[in-house]
Amino acid sequence: MSNRSWNIEELISIVRQVAKDELLPRFTKVTHSKKRDGSILTEADLAVQKTLERKLNHLDDSILFLSEEMTVEQQEAVLQQADKAVWILDPLDGTTNFAAGIPYYAVSLALLEHGQVSLGIVYDPERDECFVAEKGMGATLNGKPINKNDEAVLLKNAVACVDLKRLPETLAVKIVTQHPFRSQRSYGGVALDWCWLAMGRFDVYLHGKQNIWDYAAGQLIYSEAGGISCTLAGEPVFTQNLQPRSGVAAVTPNLFTEWTNWLGIKRAD
Repeated sequence: MSNRSWNIEELISIVRQVAKDELLPRFTKVTHSKKRDGSILTEADLAVQKTLERKLNHLDDSILFLSEEMTVEQQEAVLQQADKAVWILDPLDGTTNFAAGIPYYAVSLALLEHGQVSLGIVYDPERDECFVAEKGMGATLNGKPINKNDEAVLLKNAVACVDLKRLPETLAVKIVTQHPFRSQRSYGGVALDWCWLAMGRFDVYLHGKQNIWDYAAGQLIYSEAGGISCTLAGEPVFTQNLQPRSGVAAVTPNLFTEWTNWLGIKRAD
């Protein structure tokens, strides 16, 4: 958006403050319920959504709003207005972790403009780490640039972040039985996964099913930090619809090639 009535520092301040006010006091003290799809919902999710929606509308009421906690019909209606800018919010990425008292969760906010994510913010209140990216302008952590990783890493020596649960069964079995990397992790928070990958805390990444609010901000941050990614079908990860997407990534081009070759992925041109 070329004529913003607000600046990014103002937006970052809002996200940080809402997370500190609504999430930190509830951590380890919150009750939860289950949604129709079996996923967990806490009062913290709803509190962050309500407060952020109000503050973002005050910041710029011309931008539409899409959140995980909206109905599918509401989400689809927003995305169909292709000429409008849209905030894409996951008020609590890692809700299961939050409800269980595991300190790996974040607020994820992206701005969608003209069919592309132009801005992403992922804030981890536990570590006070705020990851930010604007398209074409690089990525930062707490205001300091995230530098492109140029370290040479072979797949056999890599630390992988892999969510086995959402992968095709044959692929999950292949990974478990052949384990092409040195070590594997899965922490349960997509937005932070992309940001940690951008920082080089993982070397390779694989997730079989991410929703648009899970990955929109984090994947932009990773890309702006110099990362390469695709889906298991070899397509770009981001798409402006509600269809869940897989995510495949690695911290360097050579490692990405080795990883996608092992997975048998042919990238689309």
